[in-house]
Amino acid sequence: MKDLYEPLFRRVLYPAYESGLRRRDTLRYLREYESQQWRSADELAALQWRKLKALIAHCWEQVPLYREWWGEAGLGSPDEIRSREDYARLPVLTKPLIRARAEAMIAPAFRDHLYFKATGGSTGEPLRFGYTRESYERRIAVMFRGYAWAGAHLGQRTTYLWGAPVAAPAGFALFKDRLYHAAFNRSMLNAFDMNEQRMAEYAAAINRFKPETIIAYVGPLVELAQWIERNGYGIHHPQRLLGAAESLHPHQRDVLRRVFGAPAFDTYGCREFMLVASECEAHDGLHLNIDHLHVEFGPLPGADANGPSELIITDLHNYGMPLMRYANGDLGTPGAAACSCGRTLPKLAKVDGRKLDALRLRDGRLVPGEYIVYVFLPVTGVKQYQVVQREHDVLLVRLVPDTNYDPSVHAVIVDGIRKVAGDDVAIEFETVDAIALTASGKRRVTVCELPA
Repeated sequence: MKDLYEPLFRRVLYPAYESGLRRRDTLRYLREYESQQWRSADELAALQWRKLKALIAHCWEQVPLYREWWGEAGLGSPDEIRSREDYARLPVLTKPLIRARAEAMIAPAFRDHLYFKATGGSTGEPLRFGYTRESYERRIAVMFRGYAWAGAHLGQRTTYLWGAPVAAPAGFALFKDRLYHAAFNRSMLNAFDMNEQRMAEYAAAINRFKPETIIAYVGPLVELAQWIERNGYGIHHPQRLLGAAESLHPHQRDVLRRVFGAPAFDTYGCREFMLVASECEAHDGLHLNIDHLHVEFGPLPGADANGPSELIITDLHNYGMPLMRYANGDLGTPGAAACSCGRTLPKLAKVDGRKLDALRLRDGRLVPGEYIVYVFLPVTGVKQYQVVQREHDVLLVRLVPDTNYDPSVHAVIVDGIRKVAGDDVAIEFETVDAIALTASGKRRVTVCELPA
C-alpha cells in the first residue's frame, strides 16, 4: 500500500481535491512550468520578457504608486522600457517604501480579492504584502516543480522539520491539521521545539515514519545529524534531503550524507515569492525560476564583479499588489549558464546571506555573513556561533560551547576574521547557552546593528 499511495495521491486524490473541490489551477500551472523548463534559453528569455512587459503596462495603467514613482524617475510611457537594461534603471522597491505606500501599490480591480502575508520580523522590518490567487497557485506549482528536481514528488512519504505557529491548533483545528498532513503522506516535526534534550525524540519520530524525503530548515537538520553521529544513534536513511531557510554549505552536505546516507539538495526562497531557485540532480547551483520570476543581480559598492550581488526580484504574475524590482535583502552569486541536467533555466551559484547581516567595514566594503561560516570550519568545541556588529571597529563573537570547548580557539577565529576585516577591528567574545532561530527558521550567523 505504501508503494501505491504516491501515484494514487498524485494522479487521483490530489487532482480531485485541488482541481475539483478547491477549483484551483495549480496542476494546470504545474504542467505548464514542467514543459517550459526544457525550452531553449532564448525561448525562456522571450517568454519572461513578454510577461514582464505586460506587467509593466498593467502597473502603469492600474497601480497608482508605480505611475507616480516611475513618472518622477523620468518615465513617460511603458513603451520606453524597450530592454532589460531600461527596466534595470527603474527605482528599486524596498520594505520601507512598501510600508509607507502599501495602499497605493494595490490595483483597484484586485483590492477585494487579495491574499495577505507578513514577513521581515526577524530583521526588525515587518512587512505585510498582498498577492493574487493566480500568483499563489503558480507559486505552489513552481514549488512542486523545484522539489521534483531532487526527486521529491507529491504524495511521497515526507517528514518536515519545519517551523510551527506560536499558537498551536487545538480541538477540531488540530484534527483537521492532522488529517490534512496524513492525506499528503507527511509527518511534521517542529524545528522551534527541538533542543539537545529532545533530539532522541525527533530521531525516533523519523525512524517510526520512515520518510523517503526529509524537508527541513538547514540549521536544525544539521544539528540533529551531528547529535545522531555523536551518540551513535541508528537512524532511518531517506532517499533525499531538501534544505531551506539557509544556504547549504559543503561541510554540512558531508555531515548529512554521512549520517542519513542520502544526498542533500539546496533550495532558496522567501515569503514574498516562495521558491525562487532550487537545486537539481546535477548539484551545480540552483535553477532560477525565470519563467515565473524576473531576477536581477544588482551590484554592491566595493564588491568583486564576480562576487555577491543584491537580489532584485519581480513576481511576473502578481497583478494585485505587484512587487516590481523588489530588493528582499538577500545577496546571491550568479551561476553557470548551462547545466548537465538539460534544463535551460539559468543558475544561482549560491545565496550569500542577507545584505542587512553583512559586516560593514569603514572603507565601504561589505563582508557577507557566509564568510564567517568558513572562518569557523576549523573551529572545534563550539556548537553554535554568531558575530554581532554594533560599531564599525568592534565585533562581538557569541559562542555556545560544547563539552570539549577550549578558549584557545579564539585565536583561530580572530585570525580568520582579521584576514578580511583588518587588524584595527576589536574582536570580543561572549559565551551563551543558545542562539535562537528567527521566525523564518534561520540562525543568523552575523547580525549588523549599525544604522542603515
